[in-house]
Amino acid sequence: MKSYDVAIIGSGPGGYVAAIRCAQLGMKTAIIEKYATLGGTCLNVGCIPSKSLLDSSHHYEDAVKHFEAHGIEIPGEIKVNLEKMIGRKQAVVDQTTTGIDFLMTKNKIDVYHGLGAFKDSTHITISGDSKEEIEAKYSIIATGSKPTSLPFATVDKERIITSTEALKLKEIPKHLIIIGGGVIGLELGQVYKRLGSEVTVVEYMDRILPTMDAGLSKELNKVFRKQKFNINVSHKVTKVERNGAEVTVKAENKKGEIVEFKGDYCLVSVGRSPFTAGLNAESAGVKLTERGQVEVNEHLQTSTSNIYAIGDVVKGAMLAHKAEEEGVFVAETIAGQKPHIDYNLIPGVVYTWPEVASVGKTEEQLKEQGIAYKSGQFPMRALGRSRASMDLDGFVKILADQSTDEVLGVHMIGARCADLISEAVVAMEFRASAEDISRMSHAHPTFTEAIKEAALAATEDRALHI
Repeated sequence: MKSYDVAIIGSGPGGYVAAIRCAQLGMKTAIIEKYATLGGTCLNVGCIPSKSLLDSSHHYEDAVKHFEAHGIEIPGEIKVNLEKMIGRKQAVVDQTTTGIDFLMTKNKIDVYHGLGAFKDSTHITISGDSKEEIEAKYSIIATGSKPTSLPFATVDKERIITSTEALKLKEIPKHLIIIGGGVIGLELGQVYKRLGSEVTVVEYMDRILPTMDAGLSKELNKVFRKQKFNINVSHKVTKVERNGAEVTVKAENKKGEIVEFKGDYCLVSVGRSPFTAGLNAESAGVKLTERGQVEVNEHLQTSTSNIYAIGDVVKGAMLAHKAEEEGVFVAETIAGQKPHIDYNLIPGVVYTWPEVASVGKTEEQLKEQGIAYKSGQFPMRALGRSRASMDLDGFVKILADQSTDEVLGVHMIGARCADLISEAVVAMEFRASAEDISRMSHAHPTFTEAIKEAALAATEDRALHI
């Protein structure tokens, strides 16, 4: 039996990053993955493939709608080759997962393929092509999450699908019905909307992106309606039926009326649930919460002191970069260091176009907590860079403490906001004031100028370009 300092169950962003950091710190490390490829949901059927399709569909939409305005003329009809588009997506995934294989080899991490299950607190059985057992002084649970199902919607993976199937369809849906107006549903909805599908979103809450700042939800809703999305909020789905190639979704609106939506595909996108099936956690004395999450303390330590858990399987936002931070945190904790994570400063991003990004407190949270604040907002359309690229939708909003001017939250929607949000994270990590940001030179013309202008607006209501 092989013995290790640390064994990690799950090779998603949290798991493989934890493995690398453990190895860097001199620990003999093993990682266990039940699937044939490393990288977990994010690299195989999540972040990476969805962004690949978003980029491809964005190029297509630009060619159809915007090239002419730029003086680019393409003779003949512009067509979508979905098979080739899906093939490019898979090539990106393959290249990325192969890169993880390289990193494991480079860092001398032993990789086991099979289902990892605890025999006890220091022994893990691995059921793959053959069954084997390893011993580990410490273990890290990084088993991730799976799409949440609805009791009345049987996912057949053909017409009633999850995000996994939506990433490899053989045809462009005529009418895609999406249950859930969150990140995953909106991103995949925009992919197929660009390619020619009619898209209907059915959301239980009173707005899309219900966990983000209400201003962002309102702006994206306005943009999506302009793009001819059919958005239905405050609708409680009660039934999903398939009859051949037709899917019917029934929902109750806020008036209590039952309404029907008919399409050829239905994407069930109502969030994700922690995945612990087959882990045999109880044999190691690891407790789970009522929601199926692994119970951890502030050090991400489970009820069994030598076992930790990270990522989607524990409390908090289900984000790849959050899992990565936790992976590093646990590795350094095991090594006797004193790392920290500020969960308030982990950004959230929606990769639609315009992109949506947020960090810190929302206006709703500040009001609820009774914190006096001031707000500065600047529209993207007032930027020279936005006019040059024809990306006019959106804004940047900065929320700062009324008395100290410390930045408490930054919320933005517009071109390249997925990248712009990092400026806000850096500023808030160093507890910058709105005035600090407003006095920093920002290159012109850039999208980041909107951050400076929003900071000026929050400081003394003195934005320069509106």
